[in-house]
Amino acid sequence: MFEPGHLHLQHAKLLPDEVGYDIHLKYEVRTDAERGALMHFDISGQIDGKAFEDQFDLPQDMACNFASNAERIAHKHGLPKAKVLPIAVHKQYDAMFEDVRNKLGRHSGDPVNTERV
Repeated sequence: MFEPGHLHLQHAKLLPDEVGYDIHLKYEVRTDAERGALMHFDISGQIDGKAFEDQFDLPQDMACNFASNAERIAHKHGLPKAKVLPIAVHKQYDAMFEDVRNKLGRHSGDPVNTERV
């Protein structure tokens, strides 16, 4: 489920070898004195019955790469490495991607600091 500022991903464990999860990814624009505008992400919920909370910030030119960071955090908190957190294939991904871009005033073709890539 997507609403501006919040993506909720849920998967019930249906088979013994599956991993269930209920994850909330919330985000907002913040301003840092040194880095300027950035996107702050709070990620929380449960993976295979274990609760977790984490957060990360991305500078505005890297904020659209949120799915990679969220998946890395999900792996850190119990999602098996062989499993993929389906943010990038989730039907609400495009809406969240556009919301992140709009909140930061980013446009297709805007420069990216390649030193961070």
